[in-house]
Amino acid sequence: MTYEHILLDRQDGVGIVTLNRPDVLNAMNRKLSAELADAVKTLDADDGIGCIVITGAGERAFSAGGDIHEQRSDDRLYTQEQLDAMSDPRRSYEISASRKPIIGMMNGLAYGGAAVLSSSLDMRIGCEGTKFRFLAAAYGRINSTWTLPNQVGWPMAKELLFSARVVEAEEAYRIGLLNHLVPRAELRTKTMWLAKMIAGNHLGAVTGIKSLLLQQLGEGLEGQWAAEKNYTTHVMRGAKAEDAFPEFIARKGR
Repeated sequence: MTYEHILLDRQDGVGIVTLNRPDVLNAMNRKLSAELADAVKTLDADDGIGCIVITGAGERAFSAGGDIHEQRSDDRLYTQEQLDAMSDPRRSYEISASRKPIIGMMNGLAYGGAAVLSSSLDMRIGCEGTKFRFLAAAYGRINSTWTLPNQVGWPMAKELLFSARVVEAEEAYRIGLLNHLVPRAELRTKTMWLAKMIAGNHLGAVTGIKSLLLQQLGEGLEGQWAAEKNYTTHVMRGAKAEDAFPEFIARKGR
């Protein structure tokens, strides 16, 4: 696949994927999401890669989340059946279940769908500009039920998912959403220090450890993901972009 919205690099056994739409805070449209999934799959299959890093271009955002303008346009152009056929909901699960460990290099805010993505990764390293917001409950959608509790535990996951509030860098580090918190100038160095250490270990041992950890989750990662997908497909559909983001749409114009 030829990439338009991501950058892919390899360095000392580490695959580095950069979300590259800085003009829109690396918002994740369909093309970027497909490219990200393809890049992770490619790196996962490469025996020369022992660890994967995902980050965002620029200093403001890892990613602002889903591309609301694209969602709004899609809601007008396509029926729900067509939207379902166009989507590939397993992508988020497959990224999380990658054989290789994935580190989020959190260079800025991660809101909405980007918070979901970051919470599905194995580890996250942040800086003073890092912040998270699990926004779904604020705009009539459901997500992160299969990711966030595995990172911060049930009580804190409930608070963040029910409230949809901003989680600043210091709190994210305190509750375990960040493994390390460093000054921005040290973010890449710290991330690559850990990634190269992992990549330098025995590939079979590292992938085996990750496989066993995922298998030993209470319900299994895939079962948790499938339960959320079933609920949001058959019980409560997510709100359309027009209804979910009225303030954003009013602010940005039609």
